[in-house]
Amino acid sequence: MSRIVQPAGTRGSLKWIQRAVNERPEVLDAPLIEATGARAVEWRSPLAADQFAEYRDASFLTLVGAGDVVASLAEFWPQRGPQWDALAVSDRNDILLIEAKAHIAEMLSPATQARETSRERINIALRATAEALGAAPRAPWSEVFFQLANRLAHLWFLRSAGLPAWLVLVNFVGDKDMGGPHRAREWEAAYQVAFHVMGLPARHALSKWIVHLHPDVSEFD
Repeated sequence: MSRIVQPAGTRGSLKWIQRAVNERPEVLDAPLIEATGARAVEWRSPLAADQFAEYRDASFLTLVGAGDVVASLAEFWPQRGPQWDALAVSDRNDILLIEAKAHIAEMLSPATQARETSRERINIALRATAEALGAAPRAPWSEVFFQLANRLAHLWFLRSAGLPAWLVLVNFVGDKDMGGPHRAREWEAAYQVAFHVMGLPARHALSKWIVHLHPDVSEFD
């Protein structure tokens, strides 16, 4: 399934990204408009009217108007690729790929669980991405911070295809239930560690298309 229906979130990043998109989109829109130079943002998922569905593979491409590269993505990455927490498109046709987090432990994703054939394709894609970014990984991307790595790989794929894609890392602050960070700088330190382990230089070919947002959950509660 490449369209995955979600329950109404009751805690953590699922709760906050659903509330942000459906109830207070302007909180995310303003910094996205500033970062991208757009004038408006249209949210495509997760929408209450669409059962809060999240999308992956061909379905996510179709949803953001990038159906022309469905076949190319299937060559680049096997089925059951990243399931995007949210997707949006700007008035300039920017594709906004959103990954949401409410506490730092969410960054510690498990290694890929793909079977051998798919694992090899994933490793090829990750190695190609790392090479393109001038990274010198201290551990294989398929094993450490795999979720972040596969999001970067998809951003690289789309940009390489000539599509104006952005990776938006929405890291909520103030989630007391989940023991999440209270300040943006805690998230910034966590990403600094992740990028160090991944061997990414401070500036690389995708840097300008990665946006870090730190909305406070009090704005949605």
